[in-house]
Amino acid sequence: MTRPITYEYRRPGKPPTFYEEWLVIDRPDVKVLLLEPYRDDTVIVDGETIQDSDAPIVWYVFPDRWYDIGRFHLLDESVTGWYTNLCRPPLVTGDHWIGNDLFLDLWQPCGGEARWLDEDELAAAVRARVIDRATLRRIENERALITLQLRQNAWPPPIARDIALDQARELRAS
Repeated sequence: MTRPITYEYRRPGKPPTFYEEWLVIDRPDVKVLLLEPYRDDTVIVDGETIQDSDAPIVWYVFPDRWYDIGRFHLLDESVTGWYTNLCRPPLVTGDHWIGNDLFLDLWQPCGGEARWLDEDELAAAVRARVIDRATLRRIENERALITLQLRQNAWPPPIARDIALDQARELRAS
């Protein structure tokens, strides 16, 4: 059964952002969310638009993992790639979810080379003691595991490739 949820995105040093999304798959190991439309700034990496404002995003949230993955789109609904956001496992209270960002992200364009983003922001957060040593070790471990899976062509996980925008919309409508 699909249902709307409010996803509260927190990043230290910034006010929280609230997104109204649809939970379209609710399994113990993964939650699939449809954010339509994305009402925030256009996301640009290396001068290329990877997520248009007002375009949809399909998010894959893993309750016991320290990352989530977004399938990013342009306004014409073409897929640009997968955005892995290192974060703490989500805090879920009914239909209110809280995601706590850990600065480091991975951009994996369709047919292109994956690239880690915001390393400078993570380093600044460590210097400012916003990220403690134990959390930094966890971030570094997650990065190493994801990098290994990238080398094995096993990233992103299959569900992020298998459940696309059209399937998420069908699930929402059912």
